[in-house]
Amino acid sequence: MNIIETHNLTKIYKNKQIALNSANLKVPEGAVFGLLGPNGAGKTTTIRLLLGLHTPTAGSVMVFGEPMTPNAVDLRRRIGFLPTNPQFPKEMNPIEYLDFVGRLCGVPHEIRKPRLAGLLRAVDLLGASSQKVKGFSTGMTTRLGIAASLMSDPELLIWDEPTAGLDPEGHQHTIALIEELGQTKTILVSSHNLSDIKKVCDYVGILSDGKLIFNGLVRDMRQMARAVAIEIELEGDLDGFCQQLAAQHAALKWERQTNALRFSFMEGAVLAAELAQVLQIIAAYPAVTLIGVTSLQDEIVDAFINLLEEERAHGFSRIFDMAAADDAVHGGAASRPD
Repeated sequence: MNIIETHNLTKIYKNKQIALNSANLKVPEGAVFGLLGPNGAGKTTTIRLLLGLHTPTAGSVMVFGEPMTPNAVDLRRRIGFLPTNPQFPKEMNPIEYLDFVGRLCGVPHEIRKPRLAGLLRAVDLLGASSQKVKGFSTGMTTRLGIAASLMSDPELLIWDEPTAGLDPEGHQHTIALIEELGQTKTILVSSHNLSDIKKVCDYVGILSDGKLIFNGLVRDMRQMARAVAIEIELEGDLDGFCQQLAAQHAALKWERQTNALRFSFMEGAVLAAELAQVLQIIAAYPAVTLIGVTSLQDEIVDAFINLLEEERAHGFSRIFDMAAADDAVHGGAASRPD
């Protein structure tokens, strides 16, 4: 079952800005889903549409199997939302604010108080629980927003750039929290940070200039990488070993870096088989000793860049392919403007 599903979701602001273009997004139940894209790609617009905060120009949004609209209050109560750079009443302290949120969500007093105390501990704000929000740093404000999004114990979490403004310790803590929550909840995390997506997400959707260019498993996206680079550190007779590589294994792509060799395996290669071949060559040459093997290229980054480049290169053909598909669905009848 898909907790979130959109069909040709489109948003055009004032006939001037196309923020989202025919997005068909699917977020399976229980997934930790990364909504990935450069700044300005349409991530925040997508989230506002998913929450019913904006009305689509075209297309539809289904959440929990029901249409999401501006009036779908009951659906929104089942969602915990963290906006980018959240704003809170400046004269309240964290306890007062979380109690206020809990009351708005209908959480009973006997549940509300222990829950807010546990959440403040979880986001490391116990020491600031009596401090007014107006004195909070950006990172503290984000952490309070995370706690607020969890006050109603929602089934679905939608967090927009949850690590923005956090120091390294807070960043690591938030990543660990997403991993923990992902065991019991469906989570959609918007980010432009590829490293975060790689760490916590099992599904990913990639936006480029308002167009959803990929929606699927992270492991499927990894397979779109065009090349993988591996550095193998050796000691011993590297000169002789390099001569043998050049003479007997001309198909391998490599370059020498002082006491290491960098091997590149192109798109479509089975990495395990290619690496095994290199290790067998090393094992058969007793004058060198293997010290270590290191991956030099993040395949997530490479696949992401590859997808963006393909989209920009083939954008026109995809537009006409989509138009042809729509025409087939409607029995060949061409739609005309009014």
